Amino acid sequence: QVQLVESGGELVQAGNSLRLSCAASGRIFGSWATGWFRQAPGKEREFVAAITRNFGVTSYAESVKGRFTVSRDIAKNTVYLQMSSLKPEDTAVYVCAGKYTTLELRDGASYEYWGQGTQVTVSS
Repeated sequence: QVQLVESGGELVQAGNSLRLSCAASGRIFGSWATGWFRQAPGKEREFVAAITRNFGVTSYAESVKGRFTVSRDIAKNTVYLQMSSLKPEDTAVYVCAGKYTTLELRDGASYEYWGQGTQVTVSS
């Protein structure tokens, strides 16, 4: 079993930066991948970014490319989402998810483990 715990969400002003963390515990090995997803009120969950454990391969949604950076600390089993130039439309609950494959990084349905989420609110 794997547990994922997010942290770092808060209220920030537009244009500011924020870093989210996703700490994993349990059996993390091999072709593990971590994805970040977000869901705003009244909207469907959407893919934000993902990173593979072994080679650090990354993937980003077009809406965040150039503003968000996903990284990992293998020793700490932690994945970070550095968010810059935040916009009000980035307001959402951000959730990290994990799986034992590096395929279909953007497909939320393929992830096995999910955290509880952390709220990010960007004021204009």
